[in-house]
Amino acid sequence: MAKKRDELSTERRKNSSKSRVRTDQPSNSANSSSNSNLPLGPQNLIIIFIVIPAISVIVYRTLYGPTAATIVPSVYDRNLVKAEVKYQEIIAEHSRVSANLSRTFQHSVLAYVTPWNSKGYEMAKEFNSKFTHISPVWYDLKSQGANLVLEGRHNADKGWISELRKKGGAKILPRVVLEAVPAYLLQKKKQRDKAINLIMGECSEMDFDGIVLESWSRWAAYGVLRDPDMRKLALNFIQELGQAMHSGGLEMESKKSLQLVYVIGPPHSEVLNEYDFGLEDLQALSDAVDGYSLMTYDFSSPQNPGPNAPLKWIHSVMQVLLHGTDSSSQTLAQKIFIGLNFYGNDFALSGGLGGGPIIGREYLSLLERHKPSLQWETNSAEHFFVYSDDRNDQHVVFYPSLLSIAERLRVAHTWRAGISIWEIGQGLDYFFDIL
Repeated sequence: MAKKRDELSTERRKNSSKSRVRTDQPSNSANSSSNSNLPLGPQNLIIIFIVIPAISVIVYRTLYGPTAATIVPSVYDRNLVKAEVKYQEIIAEHSRVSANLSRTFQHSVLAYVTPWNSKGYEMAKEFNSKFTHISPVWYDLKSQGANLVLEGRHNADKGWISELRKKGGAKILPRVVLEAVPAYLLQKKKQRDKAINLIMGECSEMDFDGIVLESWSRWAAYGVLRDPDMRKLALNFIQELGQAMHSGGLEMESKKSLQLVYVIGPPHSEVLNEYDFGLEDLQALSDAVDGYSLMTYDFSSPQNPGPNAPLKWIHSVMQVLLHGTDSSSQTLAQKIFIGLNFYGNDFALSGGLGGGPIIGREYLSLLERHKPSLQWETNSAEHFFVYSDDRNDQHVVFYPSLLSIAERLRVAHTWRAGISIWEIGQGLDYFFDIL
C-alpha cells in the first residue's frame, strides 16, 4: 500500500511540473505568466503532500481492504444448514468460516487429533475455544516380557501443547490404548500399580490434564470379559486408576487432580451381552470416571453399506445404555460424549463389495469430479449421493453435512450429553461454525 501511495504522489508531482511548463507559454491572461513564477503556498503543499495521499489511502482501503461486506456470516446466516444442498455450495462455502468463534453447543466437546493427519493439529489451535477437551492420539501401554512400557512420547509435541494453552482453556487428555496382556495386568497388583504409575508419571512430566483410556474393546477381543471374575477385575482396575488420578497418584508428589475419560462402544442389542458396557458398569465407575467417549459411528460397513450413524440408532443406544430418564440416568448422561464422525464412507454397490472411509479433501474431490445430486435420507438424518466410477461400478457416499451434524447436536442436547469428534482433521472447516 505504501508503494502504491508513493507512486501516486510521484505521478502527481510530475503532472504538477508539466502544468507549470505549460503556463510559461504565451497566454491571453495578463496574470498567467507572473502567477506561474510564484512559489507554492503552504495550503497547496498541505493539499499535495497530506490531503491527497490520505484520500488515496481511504480509497484503497475501501476498494481492497476488509469491510463489513467481507466478514463471513455464520453458516446459519448463509442458509447452508438445510436438507436441499447442492454440491456447488459445498465446494464454494466449505472453507469460509465465521469470525465468531464463540461456542453455540453449550455441553462438553471432546476433540480427537491424530498424528497421521496434521490438519487436526491446526484445527485444534484455530478452534480451541469450541472445545472443552482435546485428545491427541499418542500413547500405547504394552507388555514387554514381564514388564510394562508406555510408548508414544515421540508423538507428543510440547510446543503445540503450549500454543493450545495460550489460545484457550481446553483440557489436554491424550489417548492411551491399553495393549498390555490382560491376564497379567488385571490379576497382578504390581502390574496394575506399575501401569497406573506410568500413566501418572507421563501426565506429570508432560503437564497433561488427564487421559482418555481405551481398553474395553481390547479386553473384549481377548475374551476376558466373558469371565465374570476377570470382568470384575477389569472394572476394579479402572476404579483404581480413576481414584489415583483424582488424588494425584499412588507415588506422585504432584497433587493435581487429573481427569479420566473412558472409551466405550455402543451396546449391540437391547439385551446386553457380557462384553457390552451397560448401565451397571456406568454406575459402578461413576466416582472414578469423569466422562465416557461413546463410539456411536461405524454403523455400516463395506459388507453392509449405508449411513455412518443413523440418528434413531444413536438415540436408541442412549436409551439402552441409560435405561430411562430418572435423575440418576440424567446425571450419567451428562458424563457421556456422544460420538460424532467427521469422516465419511465411500461404499461400492456393484462390481464386488468394497470401499471404506474418506476424509474431507477426498469428499471434495468426489464432488468436483462427479458433480452429484445430494439426497437427504430422513430416517438416518444423513446426506448421501451415488456415482459411477471409471469401470461403471456404482458407489454410494455418506459424509457428514451441516444439517446432519446439527441434528446430532440436537439429540445430544436433549440428553444433556456432550459430543466426541473423531476426528477434527477429517472434516470440513465450516463444520466448526455450529459447534
